[in-house]
Order: sequence, then structure tokens, then C-alpha cells
Amino acid sequence: MIQKVILIVLDSVGVGELPDAAKYGDEGSNTLGNVAKAVGGLSLPNMQKMGIGNIIDIEGVPAVKEPTAAYGKAAEKSAGKDTTTGHWELAGVILERPFPVYPDGFPPELIEEFEKRIGRKVLGNKVASGTEIIKELGDEHVKTGRPIVYTSADSVFQIAAHEEVIPVKQLYDICKIAREILRGEHGVARVIARPFVGKSGEYLRTYNRADFSLKPPHDTLLDKVVRAGMEVIGVGKIWDIFAGQGITKAMHTEGNMDGVDKTLEAIDMIQKGLVFSNLVDYDMLYGHRNDPVGYAKALEEFDGRLPEILEKLGDNDVLIITADHGCDPTTVSTDHSREYVPVLVYGDRIKAGVKLGTLSSFSDIGQTVTDFLGCLSLKNGRSFKQLVFKDAK
Repeated sequence: MIQKVILIVLDSVGVGELPDAAKYGDEGSNTLGNVAKAVGGLSLPNMQKMGIGNIIDIEGVPAVKEPTAAYGKAAEKSAGKDTTTGHWELAGVILERPFPVYPDGFPPELIEEFEKRIGRKVLGNKVASGTEIIKELGDEHVKTGRPIVYTSADSVFQIAAHEEVIPVKQLYDICKIAREILRGEHGVARVIARPFVGKSGEYLRTYNRADFSLKPPHDTLLDKVVRAGMEVIGVGKIWDIFAGQGITKAMHTEGNMDGVDKTLEAIDMIQKGLVFSNLVDYDMLYGHRNDPVGYAKALEEFDGRLPEILEKLGDNDVLIITADHGCDPTTVSTDHSREYVPVLVYGDRIKAGVKLGTLSSFSDIGQTVTDFLGCLSLKNGRSFKQLVFKDAK
């Protein structure tokens, strides 16, 4: 039996448009492939050995004859292309309807109720880039103490506030009030606290961000692992995405490299179970800001740390590298993109070079993890353990 599964989500590292991408305005999106083209080629020698270049054509990362990992890509079956939807599907939840979005801002009655509950008027209430809206409204916020409310193409209610105007804990309390209000037909996937610091013209968002998510509608991979008497360590925003459900320990991170550090710590800490890590910088710092150069550098930085992760793996451990959606920084859009995600599966007990092809759902990954760990099956997904496991009968 497998002792530990380390599931790492490279947030937004998609590998090409899904068949229905046009419905989402995402024709031509291919986050990994287009980033490589934009910078004249990537250098990812460690993921290349595993087979990342065998999944799609990546400039600078050609396919190898004998990949060290099983490799393929997965399609998203749920409606939507946001972080919560992607992670929930990885964990076995498939949504038939997307979370609500607000391209024209939130309805007046919602904002009025929110203002009444928090005892303050708000600024903004529109679709905006998080970095741009604090440039635009940061000074007025500092002057008036009114929090900045905004959204995006995703199902989010975001609240930005200067840490010296509305302290972080108070901002979190305000977000909890918003979460209480935003239920039912207005049940957005996430309420997000977006604290920032600095002075006029030099405002900077901090890593004190926090997400307040809806709870999954039924048991997830995380619940199954915990109920089987094992541990689940959530690294990065995993705790936020699952509203803490099915997580025995959460580890906050400040950037991708800190996320790798915490993942390494978690592998040492856990005896049996799941380490579930999210590396968010690709999405937050580079995808949404249409910065392919920064995106490429972040990919290469992770690849440079990958040997440290591989060295931590025991004989009965499995590493899975995947993503939750795309966020192509080379397209006009600054939003997520509807894409396939890569799947790399590695370990001493995994058959090297197995072609997984195209998985029909992200949930196939979660179902395979339950199979590896000997847990009860998920509601959705088909396990590919028999295909990749050396000891499969």
C-alpha cells in the first residue's frame, strides 16, 4: 500500500484549450505552451525527464524517449474555470452549474445589506484587477476608511483594505460577514480578503490574503483520507478552498518557494496520508497580470526545486503534479482560461513512461489517490491505479 501521496497543484498551469473553450472566450489559450513561445523557450530539465514535454509541444522542452513518470492531461468536467471548481473536481466534486459571477458588480440590495452589517459604506463594487483598483481607490480608502469591494470574471467577492486602516483580523471579520450574506443564489465560490500596505502610488498587496469558501456539497478526497484514519496536510490556500473541511493541518505560505519549503516540511511530518499543496504565484502574480516572462521564471524556479521533492519521497510514496485551470498570460484576457491540465505521476512503485492519454475529469486524479491510499471511493472519477501501479494485479 502507498504510504503518502504528495499532490502539487501548479495554480493555472494549463496545457491547451478544452473543446468548449469558445463558450468561455478562451479560444487559443494554452498557458504552458504559449508562455514557452513568448519567452523563446523554457528550461525545465527535471519536469522534462518526467515527461512534461510528452504531454504537449513546449518550446525548449522536447519530448523524451523514456519519461521517468506516467504522464497525460485531464479535462475539466465541471462548469466553470475558477480555483474552487478546479480543486473541488480534483477532490471528487463535479459541479453541474457554475458559481454565480457579477460582470456588472453586485446587486444594490446585497451591497446595502453588507454595508449595514459592517457599519461602513464601501468603494468600488465593480469588476477590476486587484492591483489596479488599489491604485485607483487606495487613497480614498485610506482617507475614508471605506473598504474596497470588487470582483472579476471568477465567482469572487473581494475586499481590499490597507492594513493600517482596517487591521487584518478586522478585515477577516468583515469577510466572514460577507460570507454569511452570500448564500443561495448569490453563493459565490469565495469571499477573499485582500490586505495591502504602503503609501499613495506605492501600494502593495501582502501575503495576508485569506479566502472564505463555501463548503463542498459532499465528501471529498480529503474527507475520505481523514475518515480512514490518515492525515491531510494542506499547504498554501488548500485550507481556504475547502473551508477547512477534511484537513488535519494547514500550512500558510508566502509565495511559491515558501510553498515548496512547506511541502518538504509536510512530507517529513506526515506518517501516512496526503500532502495537498497549491503554488499560487503563477496565477496571482503572472497569469492575471499578463506577464509571461515572470510566469516562465516561476516555472523554472519550481523545476529547479523539484529534485529536493523527489529526494524526500520514500519507497512507498507517490508524487502527482497537476493544475486547476489555465490563466494564459499571452492572451488579451487577464482572467482564467478553460484548459486541460497536466498530469505527472511519479514514484518507485509507479511504472515509468505510461501514457495516461486524456483523462475525462480532474476527479480521476482524486479517485486514483483514494485507490493508492486504500480509502473509500469518491462519488466521481475513475481510478487509473491499475494502469500505473507496478504491483497492480
